[in-house]
Amino acid sequence: MPVPQLPEIDTNNPLLAEWDTPHATPPFDKISISDYEPAFETAIAVSRAEIDAIVNNPAKPTFANTIYALELQGSLLDRIGGVFFNINEANTSDELQAIAIEIQPKLTALSNDVSLNPELFKRVKYVYENPGLFLSKEDKKLLEDTYKGFVRGGANLSEQDKELYRQYTGELSGLTLKFGQNSLAATNAFSYNITDAKLVEELPDFVKEGLAMEAKARGQKGWTVTLKAPSYGPFMTYSSQRDLKEQLYKAYNTRAKGGEFDNMENIRKIANLRLQIANLLGYETYADYVLEDRMAESRSTVNNFLDELCDATMGYAKKDVATVTEFAHSLGFEGDLMPWDWGYYNEKYKEAKYSINDEQIKPYLELSKVKEAVFMLAGKLYGLTFTQVDNIDTYHPEATVYEVND
Repeated sequence: MPVPQLPEIDTNNPLLAEWDTPHATPPFDKISISDYEPAFETAIAVSRAEIDAIVNNPAKPTFANTIYALELQGSLLDRIGGVFFNINEANTSDELQAIAIEIQPKLTALSNDVSLNPELFKRVKYVYENPGLFLSKEDKKLLEDTYKGFVRGGANLSEQDKELYRQYTGELSGLTLKFGQNSLAATNAFSYNITDAKLVEELPDFVKEGLAMEAKARGQKGWTVTLKAPSYGPFMTYSSQRDLKEQLYKAYNTRAKGGEFDNMENIRKIANLRLQIANLLGYETYADYVLEDRMAESRSTVNNFLDELCDATMGYAKKDVATVTEFAHSLGFEGDLMPWDWGYYNEKYKEAKYSINDEQIKPYLELSKVKEAVFMLAGKLYGLTFTQVDNIDTYHPEATVYEVND
């Protein structure tokens, strides 16, 4: 295969340089936010050069010079994207989100340029139809997945429909990113500060401590409840403050609905674009398109499973509601239980009926014990061992690194 003419690579950028680190891990101590965008630009250019080398190879298409070459190309981009998008999910910032908005359309364009390239698909199709006699089981699987990936990515569309596919996928990529950012921003935007100690005196110590730490981090006095799971869940379970819990419940379930971070129009556009893409590729619905290469394979399988699950569990669910409602009435509650009441009275019922509550279980679910249990299970099932190491850089001071051995 011809050697691609790669663009000049700035090795002063730690994302582009060779990683001379244990296990070739990212040198987080050297990476700054300003490194990401130029690194992505270079890596995208490298990927394009690698694709051009495959397309322009004068040799007859083979598994090695086409399918395997496609599998290997883009390794630099994969490396940079793996670092960036994981951090953007785990420890995002306004700066990282701004970079994502800039980069995502370029990544989508690259993906489309690959899957919609007629000359490249011609080579892939040739190998698919003439696989030869000596491919391993793994090679055959890669060949099939590669061919299907091109077809599902629009390779068989007419030129006119390819342009529509580019338009739809480009819009969908941006909207999906915006939807996630709005959801996160709406979750982070809501908080409720409590300064009256009487409103939290019934809460378990671990809940009060968490709320107090949140308040302190925000420069507030007292206790602060947010819509994040470690705050919202325990408060809804242990607090008897119905009015406040109703407010929290409604805020939690209407995040990004209206206001500064409104997602309603984004949702409509995403749903419509997904349907348009599916129809363009010959599917009745987007679900048909997605499920085709999943275990379920079809909408009917999923719907039948859900119907069976509903039939098998509905009676028990109604019985649970009746039991907890009756118990709540025995404690003086009047009227129907609302969703924001359920966690509190369900917890009270468990404590009264079985002499057990979540606070008793909590010591067994401490992070250190959970990790110990997960590592033990991985060892028994797969023979893996985990050893904590301190000589590898992390993206956050609280992140822990383990060396995994088989």
